[in-house]
Amino acid sequence: QVQVVESGGGLVQAGGSLRLSCTASGLTFNSHGVGWFRQAPGKEREGVSCISWTGPTYYGDSVKGRFIISRDGATVHLRMNSLKPEDTATYYCARAFGMTCSGSWSQPNQYDYWGQGTQVTISS
Repeated sequence: QVQVVESGGGLVQAGGSLRLSCTASGLTFNSHGVGWFRQAPGKEREGVSCISWTGPTYYGDSVKGRFIISRDGATVHLRMNSLKPEDTATYYCARAFGMTCSGSWSQPNQYDYWGQGTQVTISS
């Protein structure tokens, strides 16, 4: 079965940290970029970060300086620091079509496989 699985979500107070993880089953992240997106109720899906197979990373303006994306073998992590109530959303991991996070990395149509999402809630 082909799956992308996110984990690590939860409820955290503002100012706290969380680390999300993303793994693949039945497919590989090798030679692919991997992105994180989030979607809050009533809002469009927003590109949070992307890591290319070769290493370069990209961040959305709203999380730059607070979030860090990384790879550890076949797992992609998103370390989220200094969390704010506006970071509350369902967070999704997705595999990019290509090796790199292109200039359009924040567009959902650049990704072929998606996870089901993990809920992140930040209390004020």
